[in-house]
Amino acid sequence: MNEFEIKILDFIQEHLRFGFLDDLMVLLTRLADDGIVWIVLAIALICFKPSRKMGITLGVALLLGLIVGNLGLKNLFARPRPYTVNPDIVPSMLIDTLKSYSFPSGHTRCCFESAMAMYLCDKRWGKAAFVLGGFIGFSRMYLYMHYPTDVIGGVILGLINGVIAFIIVDKIYKAIDNRKSKLQVN
Repeated sequence: MNEFEIKILDFIQEHLRFGFLDDLMVLLTRLADDGIVWIVLAIALICFKPSRKMGITLGVALLLGLIVGNLGLKNLFARPRPYTVNPDIVPSMLIDTLKSYSFPSGHTRCCFESAMAMYLCDKRWGKAAFVLGGFIGFSRMYLYMHYPTDVIGGVILGLINGVIAFIIVDKIYKAIDNRKSKLQVN
């Protein structure tokens, strides 16, 4: 599988890479570094009552992703990054190499768990986040940081985490509402 995936990454390098897109892909990938954009968004959403549930759901999804993705699956699979398999690419890389493992893509996972969490709370926010997540996932391949299956794995894990986070937060909100209802009746 690695050989075929390297061919896909090499195709991207040979046929799609050029100045303006180089700058855009670096910008997109930096936007999702360490999930900061999503963490800041979650905090901002929590600060306002109308969007609080979405912010909490987003935060729970990110926490799930950190535990399952970064601490669990990355270490379990211990997949080397593509540039370690094809070291000829390193001199032309647009961003610094990393020491962490490749599978699943944390940037992509973070984007898609955030997008799914937001989509389940408010479709408008979620749709925009899915588009951004797609571009960020592609940027990880464009920058030779991840194999296509790393990005696909990040998408799948992210979607699952977003759904689980929504279910957890929704159940908590319903339990709180039930408790408030019972207190008002008494």
